Amino acid sequence: MKAVRFHEYGTPDVLRYEDVEQPVPAAGEVRIRVAATSFNPVDGNIRAGFMQGPIPVTLPHTPGVDVAGTVDALGEGVDRVRAGDQVVGFLPMTGAGAAAEYVLAPADLLTAAPTSIPLADAGGLPLVGLTAWQALFDHAELTAGQRVLINGASGAVGGYAVQLAKHAGAHVIATAGPLSSARVRTAGADEVFGHGVPELSALVDVVLNLAPVDPMELAALTSVVRDGGIVVNTTVWMPAPSDEERGVRGVNLFVNSDAAQLAELVNLVDSGALYVDIARRVPLAGLPALHAQAAEGALSGKVLVLPSAASLS
Repeated sequence: MKAVRFHEYGTPDVLRYEDVEQPVPAAGEVRIRVAATSFNPVDGNIRAGFMQGPIPVTLPHTPGVDVAGTVDALGEGVDRVRAGDQVVGFLPMTGAGAAAEYVLAPADLLTAAPTSIPLADAGGLPLVGLTAWQALFDHAELTAGQRVLINGASGAVGGYAVQLAKHAGAHVIATAGPLSSARVRTAGADEVFGHGVPELSALVDVVLNLAPVDPMELAALTSVVRDGGIVVNTTVWMPAPSDEERGVRGVNLFVNSDAAQLAELVNLVDSGALYVDIARRVPLAGLPALHAQAAEGALSGKVLVLPSAASLS
């Protein structure tokens, strides 16, 4: 089969589109014929060698932690899914990824793919959708009537966070650049400000920081949070700020694979409450160029990577 792998850490030119042996599922695993994976910034950080401590991988390594596809073969003891099932999942970050025609996945990390959108498009949901879900509901415990500020809402996680917070009945305030503000409003934001710490008419219960801001700006976000509120930060290389005197907690989020939560997201997609926004689709052989664009800061929106040319239309 074809796959994209890197045999050493480095710049995007270490990625190779090459022939590899088709994997065979072990006990508890399934093999998936990949309809799509997607690019996430963590893929570039792993490839560059920046994540060797928290996310050790075995070289050569195939990137791509998101997967949408069709179950092709079952390992011993698998009874949650059957051959032919269309599934979506967030793969273990330390294992082989889905930038390939076939990938192995633990069966218990998979859930049925949405039926209301193309199977390939579901490849843009797992990591970013779960990041938004876990930030808002696991950590911030967001409830109806609360006020939430989503800082850096124009990215893929931000788009889901705005939709999920609005669906939960929160008042959603977002920061975004001028080219993205209309899209963020369409996603459900009640108020949209430019980059930086906004001047708000009232304090918020929750801040979700998705932007790689400097430490001083990150710390300043506590100033818009009410006493006893929370700042959830996804840029984990900088500690989440807190204000102990006012009881403002800071939480760093590192997303986990969770099939039950992913099933909730799929249900929201199929009910029409959650929109999967895909900016672009590229062939598997184009993944090295995609990594290069991301390294140059030229990537915008969620980009799918498709092994089959038929899915590019």
